[in-house]
Amino acid sequence: MLPNINQILHMQINSIDEEESKIEYKSRIADMSDEAIVMEIPLNENTGRLKKLYLGDELSAYYISQGGIKNYFNTSVIGFREDVIRLIMLKKPEPEAITQIQRRSFLRVPAELEIAVKFSEQLQFVAVTEDVGGGGVSFICDGYIPLNVNYVISCWVLVPFKSGTIEHVPLKGEIVRVKLLETGRQLAMVRFVEITDRDRQKLIRYCFERQMDLRKN
Repeated sequence: MLPNINQILHMQINSIDEEESKIEYKSRIADMSDEAIVMEIPLNENTGRLKKLYLGDELSAYYISQGGIKNYFNTSVIGFREDVIRLIMLKKPEPEAITQIQRRSFLRVPAELEIAVKFSEQLQFVAVTEDVGGGGVSFICDGYIPLNVNYVISCWVLVPFKSGTIEHVPLKGEIVRVKLLETGRQLAMVRFVEITDRDRQKLIRYCFERQMDLRKN
């Protein structure tokens, strides 16, 4: 399902500047063509300032459709159009390249990924996930680590894709449950409390790829 004219498009710029890549912008879709989504100049959602885009800029975008479903896709600036105001032409995604996800029903898949956890300034460790989703993650770690429910931790998850690329996804999560395992280790279940939509999209895409692999086996 593609977006419609007058819908709001939310986006982040895929930038090597970490701070820039976290900024969220929004814009109104002014027109559609066979090749392009045509939008107005985007605004910084926090400051209200206009953001100048350049030919070739790559974006991670989403729009919200009926039922509160977020529709994620990647795109790039392919041109400009001069109207009453300057408009930006984005490459239209193929419908099958759009990932639909309902805000409260993130797909969760079993996966053993490396996760670096910063519990405090004095305690940082590397663990392995048991499952991963767009809304949370579970990981297994040594039993001596003093995990506490409701504690907020900083994490970086190493996410490999079928394309061969590997992404580091930073996030903050709240520990919602801790379970002691028979091995003496412990399982921590974490709910995301701070993650950019761009990074959440990476996890969602990994989950879909992982689910496809699991179905084949």
